[in-house]
Amino acid sequence: MLIARNTVVTLKYSVRDTDGTSIDEGAAPLVYLHGGYGGIFDRIEEELQGKAEGDTLEVRLEPEDAFGEYDADLVAIESRQLFPENIEVGMQFERGAEDGESEDGLFTITDIADDKVVVDGNHPLAGISLLFSCSVTGVRAATAEEITHGHVHGEHGHHH
Repeated sequence: MLIARNTVVTLKYSVRDTDGTSIDEGAAPLVYLHGGYGGIFDRIEEELQGKAEGDTLEVRLEPEDAFGEYDADLVAIESRQLFPENIEVGMQFERGAEDGESEDGLFTITDIADDKVVVDGNHPLAGISLLFSCSVTGVRAATAEEITHGHVHGEHGHHH
C-alpha cells in the first residue's frame, strides 16, 4: 500500500541537527494519520506521499519547516518575586495570554541571577535546521473513526 491521504503511517526515525548531533533517536515508532491532519511536519508529509513500506527518506527541515525562526522578542527578564522559591534553569512553565498578546505559550527558564529570571518562549529547537531520517515500517488504511477524529487510535496512537 502506498502512503496517501487517510492512511496510517508508521516510521522508524531519527532527528539530528546539521552538525550531526542527535536530537531524537526515535526510541518509539512515529505513527500518524497522513493527509494534512497535523500529526507530522508538512514538509515531511509531502516527501512521504506515494512511498511504501520499506522505503527510506531523509529530509532537511529549515527552521520555517519545523519549529520556526528564533524570536528574540520571546525572551524576557522577569522579577524573581514572580516565581516560586525552588525554580531552576531548564524548568518550563505555561504562561497565559495577557492583554495585547494573541496566545499563551510554554516558557523555559534560561538564567537566574540575583533578583531576575530570564525566560524564553522559543521552542528549544527554534532557529535550527534539522535532518529527519526515516524508514517506513507500516502503511494501512485509516479507520472511519480515525479519519473523523483526525488522529490515529490504538497502539502508539490516541486512546479515548
